[in-house]
Amino acid sequence: MLQKNLNRLMFTVLLLISTLALTACNKGQQQSAQAQAGPAEVGVVTITPKHITLTTELTGRTAPFLIAEVRPQVGGIIKKRLFVEGSDVKEGQVLYLIDPATYEAALASAKAAQSRAEALLVSTKLRAERYQELVKIKAVSQQEDDEAQAAYKQAEAELAAAKAAVQTAEINLAYTKVTAPISGRIGRSTMTEGALVTANQANALATIQHLSTMYVDVTQSSSELLELKRNLSNGLLKRGAADQAKVKLHLEDGSDYNHYGTLKFSEVTVDQSTGSVTLRAVFPNPAQQLLPGMFVRAILEEGVSDQAILVPQRGVTRTPDGTPIAMVVDAEEKAAVRPLQVVRTIGDAWLVRDGLQAGDRVIVEGLQRARPGTPLKAVPFISKDEKAAAAQQSEKPAEEETNGNTDSKKD
Repeated sequence: MLQKNLNRLMFTVLLLISTLALTACNKGQQQSAQAQAGPAEVGVVTITPKHITLTTELTGRTAPFLIAEVRPQVGGIIKKRLFVEGSDVKEGQVLYLIDPATYEAALASAKAAQSRAEALLVSTKLRAERYQELVKIKAVSQQEDDEAQAAYKQAEAELAAAKAAVQTAEINLAYTKVTAPISGRIGRSTMTEGALVTANQANALATIQHLSTMYVDVTQSSSELLELKRNLSNGLLKRGAADQAKVKLHLEDGSDYNHYGTLKFSEVTVDQSTGSVTLRAVFPNPAQQLLPGMFVRAILEEGVSDQAILVPQRGVTRTPDGTPIAMVVDAEEKAAVRPLQVVRTIGDAWLVRDGLQAGDRVIVEGLQRARPGTPLKAVPFISKDEKAAAAQQSEKPAEEETNGNTDSKKD
């Protein structure tokens, strides 16, 4: 029994030694094959600085350039409405007629009071002039002359008050014609003929909105605004020329608005409830395609960079602590790790603030074969689109040659 166990143990040891020897032999053969094959091949993209315009997409709503609520400035009964709801009206156009009867009577009364004041002024003036001469020869006392002069001044004041009353009555009579304060598109009427209105009432009779030009109010988070200012201050970005700072719109249905706008101002206060800042742009609206209250997405130009470093996203990975890194092929044709400081994505690439420079070769294909310090063979990376385009170009001459041979056979 003991001899049997010893034999089994010896067999196991011999089998293990054979397996290890075979493994070492295979590993040596693999290393030898790898040495003969040379360094691993990886696809790289050579960094070339580019001129880019940094944009951001913000949501917002449209607002009228001018808006005015039509309210009566005198009370009365509406006799007529002189506009079509939803039509365009001109500044000064009569919209409503309020019954003018009481205001015409008030104007007539004011004019009568003015005539009475004018007649009184004539008599007091003549009396004052006579007393002024009589007091010189002591025909009247000085007190009587003073009283005559005072009566004349009082008559002048009463005439002035009468004229003011006439002017007020004329203004009130004119207010019975309710006119448009601005030109634009008028909405629905809240009052009909026969309705009683009062001066400066809370409810507007109608609302007019100027739609040939429109505001677009969008909101941007204060953190994004701080990041933009930081990029501008450290030179990563710079402001574009004033005539190039344009804003583009995407409408609710996903279509693009045909006209560009310009950014006019940024609010100076951060909304505490949302942590955002309001930006306002102005857009032309000749066809009145934009209507107040529409939801839109605005593409704003934030700044430009003449030497932007862009790295394909597939060439950037992150460490366990979240630090972005890129693998590059250095001057010694070996793999090296570069920690990056990225700003944001632009299309399928990262905008890099620090960590790479012009001429660096970033590995974007074959990252699994790249280990820091290992020799590599760098070849230019060709995307699928570029390969497809090259294949199409190569097929065209063949097709043309085939067509040429066919034509010659027909001849």
